[in-house]
Amino acid sequence: MGVIVEQARALAAEIARDLQPVADRLIRHPYLAALEAGRIPKGALRLFAGEQYAIIGSDLRSVARLVSRFGAAPSRDFFLDVLQGERSASDAVTAFAHAVGMDEATLRTYEPLPGTHAYTGYMAWLACYASDAEVAAAYLANFPAWGQSCARMSQALKTEYGLRPADLAFFDLFAAAPPGFEEHALQVIETGLRAGIDSRLVRRAARLLQGYELLFWDTLHEASTVQ
Repeated sequence: MGVIVEQARALAAEIARDLQPVADRLIRHPYLAALEAGRIPKGALRLFAGEQYAIIGSDLRSVARLVSRFGAAPSRDFFLDVLQGERSASDAVTAFAHAVGMDEATLRTYEPLPGTHAYTGYMAWLACYASDAEVAAAYLANFPAWGQSCARMSQALKTEYGLRPADLAFFDLFAAAPPGFEEHALQVIETGLRAGIDSRLVRRAARLLQGYELLFWDTLHEASTVQ
């Protein structure tokens, strides 16, 4: 795109500061701490697999919708890259599910929990109604926290649960953002701001998606912990 991203960079920094309390809660989340200590029953890992299988299936359609909506806009390539990542994640989450004892039929019939799907429901709303700048800001705010959580899960599942590297491709895929992701997202945000997109809506999209990320982990922890 070649856009100078001063406005977007400043806005993204403000959003990150505003959302730092949520980021701190994600870093200290009890589900991750329990997993790293080996306290999540291995059978309960099927909850994560089933939830992510449903989430990725929905997010694939949401991002495809974004590609369709913005196919003639400069943001098209950004969303095409995200779509490719979701496509890779779809295969990878199935491999993880198989490793924890879920076959295709079990995955297809798994009934997801409401709290884990607030994120993907809002993602579908963004795909239908939000500007590309709002979506890019939401991704930019959310992906670092999600990536850090995936990196920690990969390590814990390897050391505490004995899973193989091939079983953990889903987590490793998200552990680090693709090269150029941040700059590309900032360019989409900058273009939107210059076109008159209200920064308040950009902030809102980031805040809500990050909040729904926290709700995902809260719900997963509650469901996975043996009382």
